[in-house]
Amino acid sequence: MSLRFLTAHFAVSPQIRAEDLPALKEQGFTGIISTRPDGEEKDQPGVADLGVAAEKCGLAFAYIPVRMGATPDAHSVSVMRRTLSEMIGPDHTGKVLAYCRSGRRASDLFELASTQPEETAPKSQHYDVVVVGGGAGGLACAASLLRRRPELLVAVIEPSTEHYYQPGWTLVGGGVFQAGQTRRSEVGLIPARANWIRQAVTGFQPDQNQVALGDGSVVHYEALVVATGLKLDWAAIPGLTETLGKNGVTSNYRYDLAPYTWELVNRLEEGTALFTQPPMPIKCAGAPQKAMYLSCDAWRRRGVLGRVQVGFDTATPSLFGVADFVPALIDYIKGYGIDLHLKSRLVAVDGEKKIATFERVTETGTERVERAFDMLHVVPPQTAPDVIRTSPLAGQDGFVSVHPDTMQHTQFANVFAVGDVAGTSNAKTAAAARKQAPVVVENLIAQLSGRKLEAAYDGYGGCPLTVERGKIVLAEFGYGGKLLPTLPSWILDGKKPTRLAWFLKEKIMPLLYWEFMLKGREFLVRPGKKSEG
Repeated sequence: MSLRFLTAHFAVSPQIRAEDLPALKEQGFTGIISTRPDGEEKDQPGVADLGVAAEKCGLAFAYIPVRMGATPDAHSVSVMRRTLSEMIGPDHTGKVLAYCRSGRRASDLFELASTQPEETAPKSQHYDVVVVGGGAGGLACAASLLRRRPELLVAVIEPSTEHYYQPGWTLVGGGVFQAGQTRRSEVGLIPARANWIRQAVTGFQPDQNQVALGDGSVVHYEALVVATGLKLDWAAIPGLTETLGKNGVTSNYRYDLAPYTWELVNRLEEGTALFTQPPMPIKCAGAPQKAMYLSCDAWRRRGVLGRVQVGFDTATPSLFGVADFVPALIDYIKGYGIDLHLKSRLVAVDGEKKIATFERVTETGTERVERAFDMLHVVPPQTAPDVIRTSPLAGQDGFVSVHPDTMQHTQFANVFAVGDVAGTSNAKTAAAARKQAPVVVENLIAQLSGRKLEAAYDGYGGCPLTVERGKIVLAEFGYGGKLLPTLPSWILDGKKPTRLAWFLKEKIMPLLYWEFMLKGREFLVRPGKKSEG
């Protein structure tokens, strides 16, 4: 491997491979930058694989592709400048290697980033399609668009360098997964032909077909897909943020806290364990119960369940929103001896005293109840992101106002939404985003082509409620609670908990998520057509 140092903190090289990374780490490098687009040569290592390998070695990784023979554009130069600043650090302790086929493009990009003055005036960029959000729905839409229409100029706006498979966090908290299995580098998931703008959106101006970014620049579009997800409002419960991750207070709704859930479950031999669920809408409405069932199953396996008093306080009026699945769940509530309270909302937490305060609706009004705990699993209230709630895109509930079937905005025809941020009444799950993405893509292409929008989303949402390790109640339903099973009846066995369904949903689905959904491949989904009338 031939390295050429341009400064004491920056070197360039020809194409590197995963086996080179440990040696680079030993030489003191802290970051790797790929300036070579994927697919230039058949035997070229993929950016996704190198990004994952770099992460395992403790190296930061960034992808700033420059086409062969092209001069780096202003956006690439700006991203290079910012990435170098982050990787080398203000105290100049970092050491960065950038590579391409020969090292030439990496060198050119570094020289431009080092010598060109940074623009002070807001910059403007233009794309055919802009996708705001690099989560499940956003990446699925971007990849699917480019599979159908590779000539489109697509940008993905996403500030985070990490991507998380959030449905897996419940299984981390249940001791089934390790946290690292749910995280991958964002750079390896951005579609190869998409432009990654690593910025946060600060405003939407749909009347002008543009979005504003945190660096003061604007991005213009012909069509927009909003996929920002929703906001976990931890601060809405007084005392919660100060005690998260200690004093027995945890949540599977955060990557860093899910392992603490499993630690608490293993540590608890006797005492009180409380589980909560806030008012709807929330992402993955089954996750609050899954955390509880997996914990109870672990205590039962250890023979201590009888010494643990388990309580479930949910703000909802019933245990689950679709009545068909309630009987099977009630059986587990009774079997585990869970003290169930409906219409009960967590309103305060005192971590040091280990007191949780609930507001419960009774026949005569409301009452406040204080409960002592040894373990408290909290699911926070959830809202639309602030940048959405204050934008012209928001409906009355703060989420993006779209037609529930086409996912097209109710006012701006060239705007669509996908995933949790969409103001639709379906369950907010990854399974819903999987079904919405091809509908959004087909209708967006139709809109750009001046054709009638025909693809329709039926409200499908999947909630695999793990009731014990190896068994789930698989709740699949659409708008109005209509049952929409995707697996044959011999697998589902009606609405009873089954082992084979658990294997398919909890073991196979994560693999399909990484390898199919985020790459825009459609599995177990065919966008329906709008019915006449």
